[in-house]
Amino acid sequence: MKRKKLGQGYSKWGYIFSLPFVIAFLIFSLYPILYTAVIGFTDLKGLGMTDIHFLADDPFRNFKTILSNATFQTAFKNTVIMWILNFIPQIALALLLAAWFTDKRSTVKGQGVFKVLFYMPNIITAATVAILFKSLFDYPMSPMNDLVMSLGISDKPIQFLISKNVSRAIVIFIQFWMWYGYTMVVLTSGILGISPEIFEAAEVDGANRWQTFWQITIPNIKTILLFTLVTSLIGGLNMFDIPKLFMLGGPDNATTTTSVFIYNQAFSGSYMYNRAAAASMIMFVIIVILSALMFWLMRDKDEEKVQRQIRQQQKAYKARQKELQREAKAAAVAASSSVTDGKEEA
Repeated sequence: MKRKKLGQGYSKWGYIFSLPFVIAFLIFSLYPILYTAVIGFTDLKGLGMTDIHFLADDPFRNFKTILSNATFQTAFKNTVIMWILNFIPQIALALLLAAWFTDKRSTVKGQGVFKVLFYMPNIITAATVAILFKSLFDYPMSPMNDLVMSLGISDKPIQFLISKNVSRAIVIFIQFWMWYGYTMVVLTSGILGISPEIFEAAEVDGANRWQTFWQITIPNIKTILLFTLVTSLIGGLNMFDIPKLFMLGGPDNATTTTSVFIYNQAFSGSYMYNRAAAASMIMFVIIVILSALMFWLMRDKDEEKVQRQIRQQQKAYKARQKELQREAKAAAVAASSSVTDGKEEA
């Protein structure tokens, strides 16, 4: 009894210590999400507006307006393209570096220094990175222009940042450069979580490094890969700081992402809070659908097959139990009726 009371006394502290997070989440996360969802169905726009009316005639008017907006369509296309083109080399290089750092057959000297250098871009603020790359590709004087002219590629300075493709490519490279180190650290931790005995058994069986990587490492970090993919998807579709700080979405909306579009709708002169909220909820729904699709595509099919077999066996067992119960009941009824018949004959 004392132990039970002691356990109950300690358990309340877990709830008490979790209260600050719960309160902060309700105030700063859940409430803004719900409020954003609500004002997407209103006519809220302009500074100082106090009278908010729901769109009774057409509740989804803001959503239809956003989906038919050419700038939003361009921004969504830019967002998807820039995320895919930076994520593919990012995950490839991160996997390569993670496998290199965790390979027991070859010891890399100075691993700590390399890991710090690779991870360092992730801890630099986006504003600093934007200023850095703006200076690198500026016109007419910049390190890139000096390099181009010194190599004889051009005899005059080039305006790199007025080209849509060049500007988009620079943003893609910045996103890749800033996040591959973080992805590498996450994948490295996942590989280190695999039992060393599995790698030792593969080495004894004669598997080379390439076979070990594809047949052992990749299947055993599928959960970590799913986490990386989903978090990258969420971050990529919410890409804002670099496109906004580096190019302000230009030139000609070439680097405008959906987050930049939402910011411009809400705060850059138009103050169309209702349309910004509608665009935010559209992106929220898209992210939820794509995340669910990734969870479904990367599910453990073998585990799902085993669980399905277990459910079938349980179902068959229950059906058999019911059948036995019916047979036992029928036998009991038959025995009871035979006893009754015997009494009547007597």
